[in-house]
Amino acid sequence: MRTGLAADASNDWLRPDIGARGIQVISTTRAGGASTGNFAGFNVGGHVGDSDEIVQANRQLLYGQLALASTITWLNQVHGTRVIHAPSEYSKSVEADAVWSDESGFACAVMTADCLPVILADVEGRCVAAAHCGWRGLTGGILKRTIEAMPVDPRRLVAWLGPAIGPSAFEVGGDVLAAFCLSEDDLAVHPIPETDNKYFLDLNILAGRQLLTLGLDPGQISGGDTCTYSDPQRFYSYRRDGETGRMVTLILIK
Repeated sequence: MRTGLAADASNDWLRPDIGARGIQVISTTRAGGASTGNFAGFNVGGHVGDSDEIVQANRQLLYGQLALASTITWLNQVHGTRVIHAPSEYSKSVEADAVWSDESGFACAVMTADCLPVILADVEGRCVAAAHCGWRGLTGGILKRTIEAMPVDPRRLVAWLGPAIGPSAFEVGGDVLAAFCLSEDDLAVHPIPETDNKYFLDLNILAGRQLLTLGLDPGQISGGDTCTYSDPQRFYSYRRDGETGRMVTLILIK
């Protein structure tokens, strides 16, 4: 397959200004691309059953959008808490759920289809990170480990919460509430009427709380307002569709 067959709809991608100097952030949608069927659109996940050739064509289009010729850190994400330093530890499909860099030439990236991608950067653009935050990662301390790995005072960090399953769609049981030590009347919890031990959970609130506890200023946290589940035309959602593609959220030092 020729790369040109991957349709360019990059004008639909999210490119937030998170308030850090000299960095680039991209969060893709499913618009464009060459994938078909359940993966229709711009699927960059090579582990979900899509054609490897098509995934590579989609990824090649993404490389063309980067400010610099950079290595994108395609991780083997396992809902764990391992954080790697891209310049010294990255290799193809390394097992990790967060990655940081203090050098240009590496686009720190995580793939998602409902889990919460969290982007971090020093306000001066000296170091950046991306973390894959499902509920297991959040309870395990993935954000804490990521911030501790970055050589900067947390008060100098900015964070952006990318597209993820929203608080009206992320259904969990009491075991997940227990893992977070949450009660039913917590603001992040919404009991589902006429069900037993079923709740909607707000990952954005939980991640935001952790970032504040870890030292970030409230004014330095943005995003967290885009639901993947409720917008099938624009976003992949594993909870909604089962077999589906993946978006990628990345950040790099320009």
